[in-house]
Amino acid sequence: MISRRNLIGGSAVLAGAAAISGRVQAAAIPEAPSTATSAMQPPLFPASGPDYQPVVTLNGWTLPWRMNGDWKEFHLVAEPVLREIAPGMTAHLWGYNGQSPGPTIECVEGDKVRIFVTNRLPEHTTVHWHGLLIPNGMDGVGGLTQPHIKPGKTFVYEFVMKKSGTFMYHPHSDEMVQMAMGMMGSLVVHPRDPKFMRVDRDFVFLIAAFDIDTGAYVPKVNTMTDFNLWTWNSRVFPGIDHLAIRKGDRVRVRMGNLSMTAHPIHMHGYDFKVTCTDGGWVPESARWPEVTIDVPVGGMRAFEFDAHEPGDWAFHCHKSHHTMNAMGHAVNNFIGVETRDLAKTIRKLTPDYMPMGSAGMAEMGAMEMPMPDNTLPMMTGFGQFGPIEMGGMFSVVKVREGLDRNDYKDPGWYRHPAGTVAYEIDAPPQNPPRQNGGANAAAPNPKSSDPLPKKELK
Repeated sequence: MISRRNLIGGSAVLAGAAAISGRVQAAAIPEAPSTATSAMQPPLFPASGPDYQPVVTLNGWTLPWRMNGDWKEFHLVAEPVLREIAPGMTAHLWGYNGQSPGPTIECVEGDKVRIFVTNRLPEHTTVHWHGLLIPNGMDGVGGLTQPHIKPGKTFVYEFVMKKSGTFMYHPHSDEMVQMAMGMMGSLVVHPRDPKFMRVDRDFVFLIAAFDIDTGAYVPKVNTMTDFNLWTWNSRVFPGIDHLAIRKGDRVRVRMGNLSMTAHPIHMHGYDFKVTCTDGGWVPESARWPEVTIDVPVGGMRAFEFDAHEPGDWAFHCHKSHHTMNAMGHAVNNFIGVETRDLAKTIRKLTPDYMPMGSAGMAEMGAMEMPMPDNTLPMMTGFGQFGPIEMGGMFSVVKVREGLDRNDYKDPGWYRHPAGTVAYEIDAPPQNPPRQNGGANAAAPNPKSSDPLPKKELK
């Protein structure tokens, strides 16, 4: 549920008025919508102006706006938030308008945009509009292009959207801490021509990483490389929304990366073409088919495909540790180790001790062991055939016939046509012959009438 609340009351309005452009009076500040839900909200269709197919944000929402003359006005509030990373774990983050990431800002090429930013953080902040071509004084780099926005103050950013594409916003003020705490949001500018690059479904999300100790709630902001939660829109599997798609739709997926490493994002069942970066639209002649696209640090990528193959198609980062939760380098490796005697000894001190991993880690996906408060298992989630054994940056693209045009609800698991699911057979060969003289290579038949030449028997 999105509620509308005016976060600037009497004295705060007066305090913030001095920081606002003389062209805008404090009394004209629009309300600031807010939400606490982590569920994907329906797309926000334009009530006036050029037509476009609005985006949907995975586990997120689009920021409403108001028209004030020919200005499109938005209101962002930077503030501490509670974000459910997945069921069973909530983090204390910083974000905008009740969530991390903040709401998606959506507009049209040529729009005159006025964005109010109110600071409810315990320290100063700014907002940088990543990838936009705007006046230098609106670029949002604290100390360089503007004063920092102090706690309790409101600043106004005004500019024209000069180009369409896929962008994002984030602080440029104590950037290491504020982005590590979850301050970021998507920004989508649609083409002025409704027919240019039109798609039927348009998804967007941001990539980030957090380091939150077992049982803790606040990210460790000084972490440089050893992150343990890899997220899409501050969510991990099984908490990431599935992408529900109607068979036959033209689909676009937009991604931005504000983590500390690149991510090879892979989708099963399809090939696609990268059609947009934060630099602009990719010319048709420069596109090529891919099934995995590397999203660089600080970069945006958008790819498109035609949804012609129904099914439940995995969609994930291809760095294997990025599809796990609560990862750590200190986990002991018991693969190939007989642990029964060890377990008996340890259980004398810790009755519930259970050694795991001697035959791989898959058993962790099926066993739902007791966990410390506010902690997620390394791998989890179940599908119609059993444990999925994933975490982190993993979701499912669900292509179905018969969905309504703008229906994004989870359609459930795919019903496979008869004879199209991999199956087990009885009594497979136990020791198949090996080539090139391996230990189990087929021996020459002693009854053969054509013995090998003597030189090969030496």
